[in-house]
Amino acid sequence: MSVLSLAESYQNFISQTLSWHQQHNLTLQAWAAEPAKPAPCQLKTLDDNLVSWQPVLQQPPADFSNVEQALELELHPDIKQFYSLYYGAGLGADHSRGPLQLLMVWDEADLARLQENIIGHILMKRRLKQPETVFFALTDDDSIVLSVLNRSGEVYLETVGKEVKEKLADSLAAFFTQLQPAAYQGV
Repeated sequence: MSVLSLAESYQNFISQTLSWHQQHNLTLQAWAAEPAKPAPCQLKTLDDNLVSWQPVLQQPPADFSNVEQALELELHPDIKQFYSLYYGAGLGADHSRGPLQLLMVWDEADLARLQENIIGHILMKRRLKQPETVFFALTDDDSIVLSVLNRSGEVYLETVGKEVKEKLADSLAAFFTQLQPAAYQGV
């Protein structure tokens, strides 16, 4: 059995998610941050600020060199690739540990906010003298995120402010194979 790359496993999950939504007659929806300036992934306005969207490849891919320079740290290649592959509003998924939402970059302004949040998160981990992690998904519990351990690329369930303990996968690529598509439930 061959091992899929991160890009391949993420694309497979996105394809499964789009098929699942179509089979269940559901539309990927999000609140548009700036209705006058559509995001690259935005398809159409549904009502007020609600829009339909679909994951779309970033062109050009997001650059994280500013984050790495600010932190004097090289981010794990998986986390940089994950956040620089697609524009989107986030994908709902089910995992054996519960529901989650994979984070995505909506547009350039959202990328800047994400990068600021990554810097803040890593600075917090340093202040707490904990291994550096980068979050990539939310759970239905505001105090628990899914993160990549920066030094290894392993995926962990992380209670915010605590050291990671519960390993879920050896890599993001392996983690995506553990997911089942689900509707976004406001996690």
